Amino acid sequence: MKRELIQTADGSSTISIPDAGVTYHSIHGAIRESMHVFIEAGLRHFIRLHHTPGTVRIFEMGFGTGLNALLSLIEAGVARQAVIYETVEAYPLEEKIYSSLNYCEQLQRPELLPVFQQMHTCTWNQLIELTPWFSFRKWNTPLAHFSIAQPAHLIYYDAFAPGAQPELWTEAVFQQLNGMMKPGGILTTYCSKGDVRRAMMAAGFTIEKIPGPPGKREMVRATKMHTGH
Repeated sequence: MKRELIQTADGSSTISIPDAGVTYHSIHGAIRESMHVFIEAGLRHFIRLHHTPGTVRIFEMGFGTGLNALLSLIEAGVARQAVIYETVEAYPLEEKIYSSLNYCEQLQRPELLPVFQQMHTCTWNQLIELTPWFSFRKWNTPLAHFSIAQPAHLIYYDAFAPGAQPELWTEAVFQQLNGMMKPGGILTTYCSKGDVRRAMMAAGFTIEKIPGPPGKREMVRATKMHTGH
């Protein structure tokens, strides 16, 4: 699988897989998209909703470049909010790619570069404390083989688009995710396709369509119902 580093519209880098016709983030701005879909519509929304939620458990589908984890680590520190972050990645990036990502530079947080590198190099399946507010564990496994020890409050669903990986957007997958969440838990994703929304609803989520990041009209915020699942 050939992966190429490319620059997006906000100056932040992402990765393209030319053979599959996919990129890891929006070409309209990798940081901008992640901030909108996962931090603003996900983590910040959850904290606003619950005021003092205690430790927030986040599960991310697809660690990828590590951008969503890095932004969550920053947000946890700003909000003084304890976060335990778990993520799966079946196809980790090679060093020459992840060491070229410019997120810490673009975010004007060069001091976080060692922490960002540590996310990529740390031992799999082991919980590590990266900051006083942020603990992190990654699993080198496909989603289908993953089971979570403690249910998540928040899921960042950042799989490749349904056109590239349709098997990751089915009712069965959303049932698995629903089972990994606390009642009232929230899932955010950039994808708002009709059949994806229907699969989510069939799996026991209530769906909210909200404005998308630049280049996307809409995105989805889904909530696990309190009863029946």
